[in-house]
Amino acid sequence: MDFPEGTINPARRHDETLRFLATRRSRPPKMLGTPAPDRAALSEMLKIAARVPDHGKLTPWRFVVLEKPALERLADEAAVFAATHGMEDEAAAKGIGQFAQSPLCVALIAAPLVDAKVPGIEQTLSVGAAGMQLLNAALAAGWGAAWLTGWLAHDRRFAAPAFGLAEHEWVAGLIHIGTEAKAPPERPRPDLNTIVTWVEA
Repeated sequence: MDFPEGTINPARRHDETLRFLATRRSRPPKMLGTPAPDRAALSEMLKIAARVPDHGKLTPWRFVVLEKPALERLADEAAVFAATHGMEDEAAAKGIGQFAQSPLCVALIAAPLVDAKVPGIEQTLSVGAAGMQLLNAALAAGWGAAWLTGWLAHDRRFAAPAFGLAEHEWVAGLIHIGTEAKAPPERPRPDLNTIVTWVEA
């Protein structure tokens, strides 16, 4: 059967998926509780996360899974780091709280291939796609999840030993996953009229 121009074969349309994408909402660690996904459930999500655009099939990212005991240890290490480096209490607490409150965290590590022919920006975009795919996979599987960063990710003095970073690697995100204990309110979304340009000719 032929379909008019500008439409799509309805047999290929996934309305449930579109509804999910139109309403998805992150859940920060303070709104997450136990249980967290077990290894089998998380492995399914990670497999989905790895199914992203990846020019040259370089896999310029990897995942570090932080289970609760590791998060508690890192929270303690973050507290010592913050005190040692004279961080302001509010900034320090926000970072430490990420680990202390989270039931499970996946550190998304950008691992670009420095000598590859694929431009670095394309590898970075692939890293971001993997993060978004993991976040959406967790939410679609019924978990609460959020993608955060902060000084825990960006201060290399802490991040390099905490996540075992090679010299060329960096932390792209800390993706927290658990059981939703409280739903956050909806937040304003971009006005398409201000960000979309239609080019007709």
